Amino acid sequence: MSLSHAQIWNAIDRLARNLGTSPSGLARLAGLDPTAFNKSKRQSTEDPPRPRWPSTESLAKVLDATGQSFPDFAALTEPRPVPKGVPLIGFAQAGNDGLFDDAGFPVGQGWDEIGLPAGEGLYALEISGDSMLPLYRDGDRIIVDPLRQNLRRGDRVVVKTSEGEVMAKELVRLTEKQVELRSLNPDFSNRVLERSQVTWLARIVWASQ
Repeated sequence: MSLSHAQIWNAIDRLARNLGTSPSGLARLAGLDPTAFNKSKRQSTEDPPRPRWPSTESLAKVLDATGQSFPDFAALTEPRPVPKGVPLIGFAQAGNDGLFDDAGFPVGQGWDEIGLPAGEGLYALEISGDSMLPLYRDGDRIIVDPLRQNLRRGDRVVVKTSEGEVMAKELVRLTEKQVELRSLNPDFSNRVLERSQVTWLARIVWASQ
């Protein structure tokens, strides 16, 4: 059985969600460094980045701590049935606590649904205001994919900060220490954030324009 880099990390994320925790919580449960499964650890800081794999030791500790067999874990690498739609919430509400887990996946209450072709982990945000003009207008809907790991310069992304701010920007540079972002609206300043300030970072894969 051959498993890809994305499948392994997706299985770790799915196991964490199945247990009602985050990847950081799963790492702590297994006695690992809480940052062991962070998104920043899943690719190198080279340009272009190279995939980093979880060690067999860390996987063994996770399976032991959670009582999972390897076949159980391998089953989590298989795609789920495609749902009829994706979760939807307004951009203005996206900064509220309890709507996302540590990896940027939708959780909790308050989500609506939008009837678009969907895949595992995808969700929609509805733009409010004019801070993202001219690219995204008030009322536009964007589809976000937290599972996309190989983010590259020029990708349009949604970022949530540790202070609860949620923003859509263009990725300029991503390193172990910093995230450099370009504003889509020239009237708004670009941002450089420390990685410690970033709760999660997810790629925009579709917009209703």
